[in-house]
Amino acid sequence: MDNEGYNPIRLDTQAELASAMQRPGFKAAWDGLEEEYAAISELLQARKQAGLTQAEVATRMGTTKSAISRLEGSIRSDSHSPSFATLRKYAHACGKRLIIKMV
Repeated sequence: MDNEGYNPIRLDTQAELASAMQRPGFKAAWDGLEEEYAAISELLQARKQAGLTQAEVATRMGTTKSAISRLEGSIRSDSHSPSFATLRKYAHACGKRLIIKMV
């Protein structure tokens, strides 16, 4: 395979984000997503800290891997947000407790 013409361009995410922040409305939209992304990050971090795969969390919760995948992606959905009970089961499956704070 000839790679002579292949010259990948490195993506500088920080520079791209800084540039995007200059566009009208972008910063407000970005800031509006902070809570959702923080919640998703907490779910993924709990699973990672527990050293579990989606399939393992699913087994512990008595559900399927696809249900866990949907759960981890549903935090941002207005129509399919998980219940408190589901989030608590997920936390317990990861060896954690669910605590909600308003700050």
